[in-house]
Amino acid sequence: MAESFHAAFEAVLAGDDRALDPWLAEGVAAHAGLAVYRNTVAKGRVDALAGLYPSIVRLVGADWFRDAALIFAAARRPSHPVLDDYGDDFPDWLERFPPAAGLAYLAPVARLDAAWSRAHCAADAPVLASAALAGLSTPALFAARAVLHPSVSLFWFDWTVVSIWQANRPGAEAVADLAWEARAEGLLLLRPGLTVTSRRLTRLEWVFLDACRRGLTLGEAASAALAHDLSSDLGTLFAGLLTAGAFTRIAPETPS
Repeated sequence: MAESFHAAFEAVLAGDDRALDPWLAEGVAAHAGLAVYRNTVAKGRVDALAGLYPSIVRLVGADWFRDAALIFAAARRPSHPVLDDYGDDFPDWLERFPPAAGLAYLAPVARLDAAWSRAHCAADAPVLASAALAGLSTPALFAARAVLHPSVSLFWFDWTVVSIWQANRPGAEAVADLAWEARAEGLLLLRPGLTVTSRRLTRLEWVFLDACRRGLTLGEAASAALAHDLSSDLGTLFAGLLTAGAFTRIAPETPS
């Protein structure tokens, strides 16, 4: 019986005004009272989305965002009471949302907002320090895998998504001449300590990190980077990524 009531209450929140009739007294007042719950739930979902996608709010304005979020939230209930990851498909939804058809940057910018939230909530993990590599020979190092920190997200775009995202994060200063144009940009998002950080990536760095993400050895990652740019300084590249906190540990070669 309790499960039936909960299902009916959820149906009312979704717009079915008659779903709770078996539990309600007759009359308009009983049904009118349900509007309070419906509005509270809708506002909670919209507020959660606004907190998770602040760059989108800043880009489109509070009114546009609220109207879009209400449409999204009406069709998607949270999977659990904590709303930290509510709307994880919001970027994909924005891509199909007709009023956003002329705003091609919205969906990719939303994906960066979502990645920021994932990094913020990611599991704590140690950061690999260069001292941990001191005892490894060059062959052993090249045969090992550098495991990415669990908070890491990697991105490469053919358009200026990163510039638009960074300029529209909370607290960022407005940029008057920011343009949506075909200029490739990469980004590393992570939380090596208590604070989420972002770091722009060169294509070479992205190639190296993507190889590590796919479980390739450091030797294979180095080969991929050299195939992209034979003159690259891999030592400096790897040291910079270590300093950024991109890795959590070295996994030695697995004996065959």
